[in-house]
Amino acid sequence: MRPNPGKAILGGFVGTVVMTLMMYFVAPMMLGGPMDVAGMLGGVLGGSWMMGMLMHLLNGIVIFPLIYAYFLFRVLPGDPWAKGTILGLILWFLSQAVVTPMMGGGMFSAKAGGLMAVMASLIAHIIYGALLGVLAGAAEGSSASPRVQAAR
Repeated sequence: MRPNPGKAILGGFVGTVVMTLMMYFVAPMMLGGPMDVAGMLGGVLGGSWMMGMLMHLLNGIVIFPLIYAYFLFRVLPGDPWAKGTILGLILWFLSQAVVTPMMGGGMFSAKAGGLMAVMASLIAHIIYGALLGVLAGAAEGSSASPRVQAAR
């Protein structure tokens, strides 16, 4: 049982748009400047901001929602919003412990804004995950036989 992949992608789209807007419009109020994830990713991918933004959008809209729908939905506990929030927390941890250091920002953003950047990232990832979970919704189908389903 899994949620509809199309709904998961929609959830990923909405979550990514909200997260991206937060990076460029809310984070500057917390950090004094934007969290330019696209710029940092672009630097790792050859220097292109546009390539970094494309990678950010592809991950948030397609890759992570499909991983959620096909693999994680079954194993994460709770209602869809909680499952999505847990995914957001997992993605936050991986971003701070693996991705940010690879991009030169240091472990847990030590060289990229410190505690305020870590907190801004945490909030953005929680919101992303919760939106993904809510919009992806519950698993489709039922374990009931087709005859029972037809009678409903």
